[in-house]
Amino acid sequence: MLALGFASLPALAPAQTVAEGQGRADYLAWLAREPAARAQVLSFKTFLQMKDVENVVPIWQLVRTASKWRDCSGPRFEVAPVAEWQNISETLGYVKNHVQPVIGEVQALSGYRNEALNQCSGGAKGSAHRHFYALDLTPVRPLTRPAMIRSLCAIHSFRGPEYDVGLGFYSGMRFHVDSKGYRRWGSDGKGSTSPCVTGAYG
Repeated sequence: MLALGFASLPALAPAQTVAEGQGRADYLAWLAREPAARAQVLSFKTFLQMKDVENVVPIWQLVRTASKWRDCSGPRFEVAPVAEWQNISETLGYVKNHVQPVIGEVQALSGYRNEALNQCSGGAKGSAHRHFYALDLTPVRPLTRPAMIRSLCAIHSFRGPEYDVGLGFYSGMRFHVDSKGYRRWGSDGKGSTSPCVTGAYG
């Protein structure tokens, strides 16, 4: 039988938190309440196995929506439409092959967001989260922000074009990766403020 992502969660890097209601226990409760969701997760798990990316991050983290789900009265977990699964498999391939080798294991904090939730939570109009290209991630092991940014910028410059990777940085240790197109941006969403461009890693 396929596991549904019940593996224990590694300790988070310092100062990183998961949005209330999106922890592992909340995920298990969601599955218990929603038989249809359980079937969708099993199908998604099978797809990820076929693409050899099922163990990049636990599947229960991949179905987290927006951190502001509660404020928006949106779903805390949601499986993206089947047509979007190929998009995230490509992103996970980049994370597996190039992100984790330079900064270690990561945790996914936000994945697919439906149109209404993306808009309410402050996502860009053309956000890559809407079609499941994107993940917001944070390192699991202790790491400084400058070290994280230097490593991610270096590998993005080297391998990002090959995977059509977008790389964005928020405050703290949260960052964004997608496979929608090669680009980079800073915490204000502008390419000119990306620390990869400015060299301001603090």
